[in-house]
Amino acid sequence: MKILITGGSGLLGRFLDLELSKTNQVLSTYNANQENSAKLNFRQIDIRDREKLKELFNSLRPEVVIHTAARTNPILSSDTDPKVVYDINVTSTKKIAELCDKYSAKLIYTSTDLVYAGYRGSMLDENSKLIPVSLYAETKLMGEIKIQETFDNYLILRIALLFGFGLGKKKSHFGKVFNNLKVNKPVKLFYDQYRTPISLQQAARIIGELCGKNIRNKIINVGGRERVNRVEMGERLCNIAGFNRNLIQKISVKDIPDYPAVEDVSMNTEKLQSFGIKIKSIEGSIKEILN
Repeated sequence: MKILITGGSGLLGRFLDLELSKTNQVLSTYNANQENSAKLNFRQIDIRDREKLKELFNSLRPEVVIHTAARTNPILSSDTDPKVVYDINVTSTKKIAELCDKYSAKLIYTSTDLVYAGYRGSMLDENSKLIPVSLYAETKLMGEIKIQETFDNYLILRIALLFGFGLGKKKSHFGKVFNNLKVNKPVKLFYDQYRTPISLQQAARIIGELCGKNIRNKIINVGGRERVNRVEMGERLCNIAGFNRNLIQKISVKDIPDYPAVEDVSMNTEKLQSFGIKIKSIEGSIKEILN
């Protein structure tokens, strides 16, 4: 199968490239992070460049497009132009959907659990209330809408909090926590935000499985089975790796200036599992990461 991955040098993109390249013809794109792309089948492209996008689709003729490229930081820096975030996350997503429609490619779009209303209770299903509180989450939801307005050969995946080690020079929050705990440095973790985390490896495998299934026109939650906060995640890591749990310092999401706090965006994944997808436990995933 010919697969195009946008944002292939990102945290999830790298795992997708490695997983899907085992049995498919994969081309991944990157914009700026070339150091993470040197040994893989990558091509540099700014997805805002409409002509280059057209040329890419015309030359590759992908059967599946996995669109992960986005501006993802929930806290905008002072020099970030919201119009740029909108152009990348919304306008470019619509253009990619139009090209998928033109070339008869399935579009798999990675959205986020942060589109949900974070005060409506736990284990939210795909029909739960949507109230994104950050520009990132708002534009990801707008991307979902643009896709649905364009055609019906899509899967919109609302991805939970991802954890694991970044590949190459890509850094992850989990990696920073692990490295600090390993050398007995304290870490600060949220106690009052609940999500259903899933490992990068498992998310990549699940998306790979969905590529090969005859499913379309669906919105699907992709996350773990367990509702936890980051303190609980850290404690499980300590238990498995033999680190000192007393190094974990509990903080509130409200302690971070300008952080768009959500209390609970844990997701129900029964729909995902109904398609025959198996989900590992958090402990099982951490053990896989550390092996």
